[in-house]
Amino acid sequence: MGSSIMEAKKLEVFEVGPCNDAYQMGFLIGQRFSNEIRSRLSRDLILQNQLLPFAQTLESQQLIKSLIDNNRKKFPGYWDELIGTAEGSGVPVLDVILINFRKEILPFLPKTQTNTKVDASDDCSDVLVVSDTMAIAAHNEDANVALVGHTYLIRATLSDGSSFVGYTYAGELPSCAFGFNTHGLAFTLNSVPPSESEIMAGGIGRNFTSRDLLEATSIDDALSRIQSSEISVGHSYNLIDTRWRKILNVETASRNRVSVCEVGGSPFFHANVYLHLQIEQRLSKKQNR
Repeated sequence: MGSSIMEAKKLEVFEVGPCNDAYQMGFLIGQRFSNEIRSRLSRDLILQNQLLPFAQTLESQQLIKSLIDNNRKKFPGYWDELIGTAEGSGVPVLDVILINFRKEILPFLPKTQTNTKVDASDDCSDVLVVSDTMAIAAHNEDANVALVGHTYLIRATLSDGSSFVGYTYAGELPSCAFGFNTHGLAFTLNSVPPSESEIMAGGIGRNFTSRDLLEATSIDDALSRIQSSEISVGHSYNLIDTRWRKILNVETASRNRVSVCEVGGSPFFHANVYLHLQIEQRLSKKQNR
């Protein structure tokens, strides 16, 4: 991703925990990757040109307040982790809040030609296959150019002795991309584009749901966490049981709508379009071809 823009460098791994609390874990992550977080925020054109200006308007206040209140209430520990990340890195808390809720806020920005162009890029894709002898999940990580050189791996040990590894965008909760844990649960994520009428303003953020998956104790537990997440916008989750060689593709939308497809011997490809959850979606010109 973007090797022509920035020199490739080794992906850093930070081992953290067990910590006294979630805030401390976030603070240590923010402190360790302060330079990467500061650099990412300064280069992120969506943050600088769209999210921050919008956050200064009166029309944004209720939306941002609802996102903060609802996510802090449902996931108080992860909220403390987010605040710790901001304060540990020394960046404005608002900036970190906005990048973590990027997908939940952008649909409500006033539509302009600039906004449409910046948010038009496609995101990640996966090829999945499961047979009697193998299970493969091949993930292509696509994202905004501002993330080039601004990602890292978090290896966290929790107070109960379990641990997880999450590929993390600088300043965001682990992991809005892919991760796995010591319970044998792994996952990858694909962005999907519900239409505006399908979005629940102020619902649970996708970053909080995927952070919760890192602590799931099984594939069934992961599915239960997704089904009860009350998300604001849609998402596609590829849940992988590494012990029992099982992969589920889970498509979600607001108002607790979920569709589950178990992957079998025929290769299953998922990118940035809903495949089996019946929902009105917003397709780019490229996807319509």
